[in-house]
Amino acid sequence: MEPTELPSREKKQGEAEQGPAEAPLAMPKTAPPREDVTPLQLFWEFFKIGCFTFGGGWSIVSQIEQNYISRRQWMTSQELLDLTSVGRSLPGVMIGNVSFLFGYQIGGLRCGYACVLGIALPPLLILTFVTTMYSMLQGNPYVLHAMTGVRAAVAPIILSAAAMLRKGALERPACWAVAAGAFLLSLRYNVGSVQLVVLGMAAGLAVSWWDKRRGGRPHGAA
Repeated sequence: MEPTELPSREKKQGEAEQGPAEAPLAMPKTAPPREDVTPLQLFWEFFKIGCFTFGGGWSIVSQIEQNYISRRQWMTSQELLDLTSVGRSLPGVMIGNVSFLFGYQIGGLRCGYACVLGIALPPLLILTFVTTMYSMLQGNPYVLHAMTGVRAAVAPIILSAAAMLRKGALERPACWAVAAGAFLLSLRYNVGSVQLVVLGMAAGLAVSWWDKRRGGRPHGAA
C-alpha cells in the first residue's frame, strides 16, 4: 500500500462528487476606448449629422448605428441601445441627450459637449435662415413638396434604426413580451416614455428574479 497516493485519490473522489467546475461567465464584448478621437473631430462629425437629421431623435440613432457601429465599431449595438434608453427617459431633447451620452462615453466631458454643439448648430443656422426668409418661403409650392418628400424619407430611416437595435433588445421571448406590452401602452393608452422605461426596468428585474428562482443564470436583457 502506498500512503502517498491516498490524498490524490481522495482529491479526485471529491472532484468527482462535486462535478466539473463551472466556467466563468463571459463578459459582453465592448468597444475599446477611443483615445485617438478629439472633441474637434466629434464636433465636425455631428455637425454633418445635424445637417441631415430629420424625423427627431430616432434619425440620429440610425446614423450613429451606421457610422460608428457598423463601419467603425466604436461601440456595440447594446451600448447604443442603453444610451438611447437613457437619453429618451431624461428631460430635454432626445437628440441632445443621446449626442452628449455618446460623446461622453467615447472621450469624456469635452467630447460630450462637442457632440451636443455639433448636432445643435446646423438646425440653429437653418432656423435663422428660414425665419429671415419666412415671407418668401411661406406657401411656396416647391418648399411644401420638398418637405413632403422629406417626411416620406424619414419613415424608413426610423424603421431601419428600430430593426438595427432589435438584435440587442429582443434576445428572448420575455423581451418580445415586454416590447409588445410597451407598444400597446404607448399606442393605445398614450403612456409616456419615462413610465415605459420604469415599467421595462421592473419587468427586467422580475424576469431576472424568476430566472434565479428556477436555478438558471440571470440574463442581461429582459
